[in-house]
Amino acid sequence: MIRSHVLICAGTGCTSSGSKAVREALEKELVRRELDSEVKVVQTGCFGLCALGPIMIIYPEGTFYSRVTEKDVPEIVEEHLLKGRLVQRLVYNDTGDGSEDKSNPVSLNETGFYKKQRRVALRNCGVINPESIDEYIAMDGYSALGKALTGMTPDEVIKLIKDSGLRGRGGGGFPTGTKWQFAANSVSDKKYVVCNADEGDPGAFMDRSVLEGDPHAVIEAMAIAGYAIGADEGYIYVRAEYPIAIERLEIAIAQAREYNLLGKDIFGSGFNFDIQLRFGAGAFVCGEETALLTSIEGNRGEPRPRPPFPAVKGLFGQPTIINNVETYANIAQIILKGPEWFASMGTEKSKGTKVFALGGKIMHTGLVEIPMGTTLREILFEIGGGIPNGKKFKAAQTGGPSGGCIPASLIDTPIDYDSLISIGAMMGSGGLIVMDEDTCMVDIAKFFLEFTVDESCGKCVPCRIGTRRMLEILDRITSGKGEEGDIEKLEELGNNIKSTSLCALGQTAPNPVLSTIRYFRDEYEAHIKEKRCPAGRCKALASYTIISDACRGCSLCSKKCPVGAISGEIKKPYVIDQSKCIKCGVCMETCKFSAIEKK
Repeated sequence: MIRSHVLICAGTGCTSSGSKAVREALEKELVRRELDSEVKVVQTGCFGLCALGPIMIIYPEGTFYSRVTEKDVPEIVEEHLLKGRLVQRLVYNDTGDGSEDKSNPVSLNETGFYKKQRRVALRNCGVINPESIDEYIAMDGYSALGKALTGMTPDEVIKLIKDSGLRGRGGGGFPTGTKWQFAANSVSDKKYVVCNADEGDPGAFMDRSVLEGDPHAVIEAMAIAGYAIGADEGYIYVRAEYPIAIERLEIAIAQAREYNLLGKDIFGSGFNFDIQLRFGAGAFVCGEETALLTSIEGNRGEPRPRPPFPAVKGLFGQPTIINNVETYANIAQIILKGPEWFASMGTEKSKGTKVFALGGKIMHTGLVEIPMGTTLREILFEIGGGIPNGKKFKAAQTGGPSGGCIPASLIDTPIDYDSLISIGAMMGSGGLIVMDEDTCMVDIAKFFLEFTVDESCGKCVPCRIGTRRMLEILDRITSGKGEEGDIEKLEELGNNIKSTSLCALGQTAPNPVLSTIRYFRDEYEAHIKEKRCPAGRCKALASYTIISDACRGCSLCSKKCPVGAISGEIKKPYVIDQSKCIKCGVCMETCKFSAIEKK
């Protein structure tokens, strides 16, 4: 008889921290202690608190252990599983105010990280074994597909999705039900359903986590979409860099076929539907829907002019709907619980929840799912735990290279599609990078633009040439060679690229630059007019000086300087020759008396 279940995260984050070794060690220890018939070990998807992995939760107590290692396993088995005593040093119990009281653990949902979350797309992540179709079915899996096929018409399915207010979670925010309606109305003897799992934004891992933790949710939703529009074939386009997600998708598709939940005559309804995988080679532009379709067809991933839109003429020239992983992850719950349930969350124009990958200068790096309309302040300080090391919050980048920066002055902005667009940002797929006071906003804009320049497919001139010209100007500015008028050139170029590029990559590429100019123009001006980086991050504009009153004349900095730029006499203040200094920072790292400052 099973008396305890031990859930261990097997997502990419925890796996990279050693969760597989922890699981194997636990299984061996349970056999050694003859407890393997009483304690069941379950590998799950992501719990969300990625920075604290490997994570282990033991039920029925619900004890949350973080940063567990192989060496901790014997103690957990001895103390917790045998004697019923907590291993206090491993218990996670963030109270939400930065303190921890491990002597009085609370339930997971009461912790600061989880309290304001509402897990819909992530409902099964960290709960079930993603490689077990039986566990998915036990959580009402495939019930929505059965309901749709045996009790609803395709039009009724589409109307229900429309009434829910679900908008595409891939970044554009287009109404999902409307997209399905367009494809359903298109007359053709062949149609396709496509899942966009080509998640390319730096710092984004929302779709990967859903595929790793709940792959059947996407498969079920694609089958429902196929029934709604009259398609019998689907493709999941997933990044080849996601090996765990790919493995679990392959297992899930095979299981669904075995259970006749994919294939011919599903649920005895006469409906046929099957899914194939296609692997992306890492091209960011293939996240754009028409470039993705071109890639599936076996051609170089380049965007196509629109119209015609994919719902009319898509994959292999046939009507096609494309939604991303998170969009599909909501479908089954909407079918089962009704559109009113989904629409009760969020705001008037942005219904439901949104998953964000929270990263950067934040205490709790990880995956969060919040109701639309939650403010940035709530996400950062109530869920994310605030900024580390007592630093001040400066800005947050939403939407990755396609998005914009939200400054500290707008920290109470509700996170929804329209609010973000109104301040020059965008939802994007869900990356949320937090920056503190030490971040140079000009350098950040350059970082994101470098990415889009590298990832441009080169098909259209505005994106291919225009973004490179913008990058050249930013390179000049951050190297101390900026000129009067550079800011205006960036704005003019950026606006022209946005209005004339062929696809969404080019149309959004200037956003990080334009939004940082909008809210941090003074930093650009300091770089250009004063040849100074206020954050001290741009190496070419930095200067290291020795504070004479603090210098003890130990000569250590002089000995460590790689170019001989520091001179002086023992027991007297040393001096840095600025003409020789290469600004490597070795002197500052070496000084034991904090006598060197960086400006």
